[in-house]
Amino acid sequence: MRCILALIVLFSGLGCTSDVQPKPMGYLRLEYPSAEYLNYDKLSGFSFEYNANAQVKGISQITPRLVYPEMKATLYLNYVDINNNLDSLLNDAYKLPYKHISKAESIPEKVFINDKSKVYGTLFSVVGNAASQHQFFLTDSTHHFLVGSLYFYARPNFDSIYPATVYLQKDIIHLMETLNWK
Repeated sequence: MRCILALIVLFSGLGCTSDVQPKPMGYLRLEYPSAEYLNYDKLSGFSFEYNANAQVKGISQITPRLVYPEMKATLYLNYVDINNNLDSLLNDAYKLPYKHISKAESIPEKVFINDKSKVYGTLFSVVGNAASQHQFFLTDSTHHFLVGSLYFYARPNFDSIYPATVYLQKDIIHLMETLNWK
């Protein structure tokens, strides 16, 4: 009887130890400073306002980049003069975001119309683990055409970069709202 009682005490003591479990994977909480916008008018075809937290780097007058070093992201811009090729440019601009369809959950579009400045376009937000989270085009339909794409220097993980994409989407919308053709 004592043997059975000793075994019960021994097994109940072993059963009370807690299992060591790894900590669940966590993500940093990212907070970004309030945006202050600066005017950029050194390009030949257009001017716009950009976030002071970004650096404007120019490959040429028609392909500037907005580099966000703290976010490890770049907004690539490409300007083209329209020469009876608006249909082709629009076709390419609509195809570009849909190249990410295999990784995207959805690609909502926001139409942009500014009759006063003659700026019209669409912002595509790629939801999912795609290489580019935001793409857009702007045009006046007669002379000017601008395409933009946002890329992060990281493996696409939508949950991780979501705060940055929301922050940068505001910058892109501000750029679209302040764009003026020359």
